[in-house]
Amino acid sequence: MKAIALISGGLDSTLAARLTKDLGVELVALNTLSPFCLCNRRSSSGCAHGAGKVAKELGLKLISVNVSDEFIEIVKKPKYGYGSNMNPCIDCRILLFKKARAAMEEEGASFVITGEVLGQRPMSQKLHTMRLIEKESGLTGLVVRPLSAQVLEPTLPEENGWVPRDRLLAINGRGRKEQFALAHKFGIRDYPCPSGGCLLTDPEFSRRLKDIMLNGELNLREVMLLKLGRHFRLGKGVKLVVGRNEAENGLLESSAGMTDSLFYPGGDLAGPTSLLRGDCNPELIELSSRITAYYCDLNGQKSANIYYRPAGGQESCLSVSPSDTGTLKPLRI
Repeated sequence: MKAIALISGGLDSTLAARLTKDLGVELVALNTLSPFCLCNRRSSSGCAHGAGKVAKELGLKLISVNVSDEFIEIVKKPKYGYGSNMNPCIDCRILLFKKARAAMEEEGASFVITGEVLGQRPMSQKLHTMRLIEKESGLTGLVVRPLSAQVLEPTLPEENGWVPRDRLLAINGRGRKEQFALAHKFGIRDYPCPSGGCLLTDPEFSRRLKDIMLNGELNLREVMLLKLGRHFRLGKGVKLVVGRNEAENGLLESSAGMTDSLFYPGGDLAGPTSLLRGDCNPELIELSSRITAYYCDLNGQKSANIYYRPAGGQESCLSVSPSDTGTLKPLRI
């Protein structure tokens, strides 16, 4: 038999694929690319590298599907709502399972396997939620969860003898000792995320996401910017992002678009690069310069030379005193 294995690059999906392959099932790995993956905050490819590594080690064909645009539309208005932050976990799983069903048809596969563990995640891995997701994606009875199969009702592949149920596991709940023991048994030591992860569950990232949604700015380009720096809302449609290290400074500079402006310290002064997105006026230019100066290493100096470069314009220099904490706090997202 042939099955589609949902591979995130995390430990659970790796273990599920390894268990199923050892039972003689032919597997095709499926990975979806999302900008919200915790494994790689600076890339739109998320866990693609980890999934590719797992697929290569297991000798599996890998299908990668970019769901970024579809997922962003889900985030705007999820049918089944959000979790504790901005995570639309149920809608996300439905989208993933729909992609798995399409891959089944294309590859001539008969069912799907996942690394899900009953009760491990509070929103998407409860029994009634798992059944809802299967129904909404058209996969009722066709999703095998090798790590938890024996604490779940038998699936059609198990009932038909395609997968021997007695060789599947009975892991249940949020503890991970059994997975770690199994990884040790299989010699699996290098996995980027023990159980995967999503930036939408992160409170700070969620605050930033809510801010751009309120300002009508939610698109892939803005989502990628959310992963960088310190964020300040300076006005409707106007935001300043201040780099936290040299790597982020370089990424902000390369991220500057046709309507963006850059701010950076001059001379030997150490400090951040800041990106101002949106229409600006002299007051906003001065405020952005003062915020940038606040994060510079002033060594006791009361002012700093901050260079300002508007999109497509000429560089100019402003001598400014740094903002104070009272000014910064209400602006920071």
